[in-house]
Amino acid sequence: MNESGKKFRYKITVVGDVRVGKTSLISKYTLGTFEMDYVETIGAQFSKYDKDINGDNIRLLFWDIAGQRDFDFLRPSFYRDTNAAIIVYSLEDNKLGELSIKNIQNWNQEITQFCGNVPTVLFANKIDLIEEDNLDHSYIQKLTKDSDFLNYFITSAKTGQGVHEAFNTIIEKLYEISLTMNN
Repeated sequence: MNESGKKFRYKITVVGDVRVGKTSLISKYTLGTFEMDYVETIGAQFSKYDKDINGDNIRLLFWDIAGQRDFDFLRPSFYRDTNAAIIVYSLEDNKLGELSIKNIQNWNQEITQFCGNVPTVLFANKIDLIEEDNLDHSYIQKLTKDSDFLNYFITSAKTGQGVHEAFNTIIEKLYEISLTMNN
């Protein structure tokens, strides 16, 4: 960061069903790593990441919220002061994938209820586990439009496909909003 650079701080809340890859996506973006072994998030995990944009320092606080229904009672406090949200679902062709896509609207309603109208991006994760040529984008494009999501991205925490583009889109949007508010 240069001497005259401004400092910005953003809280980005990451939600989605159990085992869709929320923690893995954050690790891939912030650390460049991917763990094959699944470790369940209990309550929430927090990650800090610094990024420079145009000489300004951006401090990102990722709140990785557990997807288990057991933690529903904790979520309102986890959402406090959220600047943006990411909803993750799995592209897997199994029960997990089917449920996670059905629950996108529930996650979006929860975000709206506790955070208001914050920029929200949808991550369609685990593209490495399906045949990408068979992916039908029409449903998710309609859902993105109808839900007023900023955008959606096809991602893989394992291979890194789409991860940086997806995270950077939400971060750049927050930065753009901040600059508009400061002028």
